[in-house]
Amino acid sequence: MMELFSLFKINKYGCTHQALNVPFPGNVSVWEDIMKRVLISAALAAGVAMPLGGANATDLEVTHWWTSGGEAAAVKVLADNFNAMEGYNWVDSAIAGSGSTANPIIISRIIGGNPMGATQMNTGRDAEELIQAGLMLDLTELAEKENWAEKIRPAKLLGACEFEGRIYCVPINIHSWQWMWLNRHVFEDNGMEVPANWNELVAAAPKLREAGVIPLATGQPWQVDGIRNVMQSAIGGVDNYMAVNGEKDPDAVMSDENRAIWESFADARSMVDDAYSGRDWNVATNMVIQGDAAAQVMGDWAQGEFAMAGQKAGVDYDCLPGLGLNPVLDTSGDAFYFPKNSDPEITEAQLALASMLVSPEVQVEFNLTKGSLPVRGDVDLEAANACMKKGLEILKNPDNVLASTEMLLDSDTQGQITDLALEFFSSDMPVDEALERQQEIIEQAR
Repeated sequence: MMELFSLFKINKYGCTHQALNVPFPGNVSVWEDIMKRVLISAALAAGVAMPLGGANATDLEVTHWWTSGGEAAAVKVLADNFNAMEGYNWVDSAIAGSGSTANPIIISRIIGGNPMGATQMNTGRDAEELIQAGLMLDLTELAEKENWAEKIRPAKLLGACEFEGRIYCVPINIHSWQWMWLNRHVFEDNGMEVPANWNELVAAAPKLREAGVIPLATGQPWQVDGIRNVMQSAIGGVDNYMAVNGEKDPDAVMSDENRAIWESFADARSMVDDAYSGRDWNVATNMVIQGDAAAQVMGDWAQGEFAMAGQKAGVDYDCLPGLGLNPVLDTSGDAFYFPKNSDPEITEAQLALASMLVSPEVQVEFNLTKGSLPVRGDVDLEAANACMKKGLEILKNPDNVLASTEMLLDSDTQGQITDLALEFFSSDMPVDEALERQQEIIEQAR
């Protein structure tokens, strides 16, 4: 039986979106020729790789999981800027899915001796183990030369790239989860006031259903879990958030503030459609853009989808940090790592890309397209839209920067609470039961 290999179609944004099974031709040279043709086709379709006249340029393969329309547009900003530098060529290698899907593939390639030139990757233990194994390029000299420590803020973003006093990655943006997105026209066209916060959205839900509009769009388990995570600070307040997650106080779990979180989460489960399970996040965002749904609780990366659709903040949609109730933001983000390579030309290209990623011009253009905030505090964001300006204003006050649950809870505790949240959302579990089970989890948390 002839062995099959999987290739991917490349859409006009340079994103993989459909697997193709093709027979192995039985001849290695023929197979190599096929792969070259596939890569060239992908490059031409994406408009980001192998430009004409770049025959002598150094190719740098870049892996990432930015495959929605808005994300792909942001990737193209990076690729175009890199290709505009003399002697370098971005070869796009998108991995369909989320970071949890892409990370094992990326790690396997690096460990297996087939590293890419650069890769988006979650900061954390996976990267740390690769660094310890001596597989990642040390960027400390470049970081010191360009004074990243003074330019990148908040400082913890660069700190997440540090291991034993050395820098091994480049933070490129600031993302935060604590946002709600509303389609203004859905409310205005049905003679309703546009909600200013979560409570007003809940009150509007019955009338939205009468109008044939889904009050709240969501999808895959991580999106559902994200709703409750956002509610922890937005509805329960920062003090309760820290008491439960930071101090691991079982009494705080049984407080009125924490009860209000689960009651709001119960409201959320009554506001979604029956077909929500498994829906991609950008599909849920598009439901809001198209007016099929009124709102979505999602990180600020959703803004890139609104931008791709030609939507204008404050006119077509609204963005409510902290669900319009408690505008605090956590500050995670994306980072790029550079696996070591024995080719000095590749290393040179890696350092050139690392420098470019934090340059003022690229920081502005990329983040305006991506919907995220820049990691530099010294860039001109006159062109920033209303939502980005809200985020920047919030982050001016350090008291508004929230420690994420990933920083406060170990992975086992996070997993138990996530499982509880998903069970609660997909059932009619009473709030009292959820509180008792959360209290048991927090009592055992480290």
